[in-house]
Parts: sequence; C-alpha cells; structure tokens
Amino acid sequence: MIQVFQASSRHHADFGWLKSSLSFSFADYYDPNTTSFGPMRVLNDDLVLAHRGFGMHPHQNMEIVSIVLDGQLEHKDSTGHTAVTKFGGVQRMTAGTGIVHSEMNPGEDTVNFLQLWFDPEEQGLEPSYQTTEYDPLLMRNRLLPIVSKNSNPNVSYIHQDLTIYFSDLEIGKSLNFEQPEGRRIFIFIVEGSIQLDQTHLLQKRDTARITNMPLLQLTAIEHTRFLLIDLP
Repeated sequence: MIQVFQASSRHHADFGWLKSSLSFSFADYYDPNTTSFGPMRVLNDDLVLAHRGFGMHPHQNMEIVSIVLDGQLEHKDSTGHTAVTKFGGVQRMTAGTGIVHSEMNPGEDTVNFLQLWFDPEEQGLEPSYQTTEYDPLLMRNRLLPIVSKNSNPNVSYIHQDLTIYFSDLEIGKSLNFEQPEGRRIFIFIVEGSIQLDQTHLLQKRDTARITNMPLLQLTAIEHTRFLLIDLP
C-alpha cells in the first residue's frame, strides 16, 4: 500500500528565526494520525536564519539524524563534541541515557536541514555523536546509503534496523527497490518529482509511507533528489 502525503499537508511553524515544516506530531503540534511510522517519529524540514538556532537542550532515548541540504549547521553537546556540517555531511546523535546539545547556524546564509528522529532498538544506551561525509556524485542514479545499522566510514551508524538512502535521479531514469516482506518504506522528495510503480506521483517535499510492497519502482519525471528510508 502506498499512502501519499502532499507537502501542503505538513504542519508549518514560523518563529521568525526558524521556519519548520513537520511531517509528524512534534512539540506543540499533535495529530493522532501522524505520530509515527514504525520506529520513525520525526521528520522536520527546518530553515534557520544566520547566527540563530536551537540553544542547549536535553534529549533521552532517541536516535537523532540531521541531514544538511544547504548552508552550515554547528553542533555542540555535553559529551564534548563540536562539529560543523554542510551538504554532503550527516550528523547522528544517540541520546540514550541523556545528552544536552545545541544546533546553531554559524554562517551568513540560511541553513536548511532535515531533522529525523527514530526510536532506538534498546533503551538506556550510552550517549554518542558521529559525523560522516558522503560524495554527492555517488548519489547519481542510485540509492546511496548514508545512515545504517550496517555502517562503514561514509555511512553513519544508527542503533535501529534501518537504512537511509539518498538519491539524485536523472529525468526518465528508474530505480527498483526490493526488501523483505513485513518492512516499511518512507520517501521524502527534496527536489523534483517521481512516479511510484507508475501509479502515484510525488512532487517536491511530498512524502510517501509504503507497506506490503517487497518490490517498488521509482521513475524520475524530472531531475529528482529524494530520501528513501528502509524501516522495520
């Protein structure tokens, strides 16, 4: 089954320094129909103005992934980690038993990043933080893993049985994605538009939640950049 959520259906919050589009219930926004998808709890599409951001605040028992689409994102946390991430970089933070961190825009331009939260496989993990870099050229016409339980030096490790793929699909090109029965697929369109199984059209910032489809075909209607998340 393919369930499409158009970009216009997202909840939009504007705090001046922060503009956020939410695909799941988050903070003061609650929709009983969008609380989770498997272990996936949050997908926030955030725009943060120069020299502004999220000050020090705590988290527990959550896997938090930040994917920068444009600009710079500076991370600091209570375990002593500091890093600045740009496009081509990924942050993964295991909140575990408790961590305090900040996410700020150190640059002169607005930063656009995706904030994704997942339930961990196990509660009470030791807090940790990791940054990785991938080559955007390797996204061309393929599904490039950037976060996974099966990590390598260019793939962030996550404490959950999932993989986040990033792809840059040229117009008219197709990809097939296969997975065992009983798993889920989540898709987020960054730019462009794709056809799913020749039946469902996804456009810029649309999402899809897919179940009971061991084989999925994705065809680019125009040059398209998107995330595909393989979930339990």
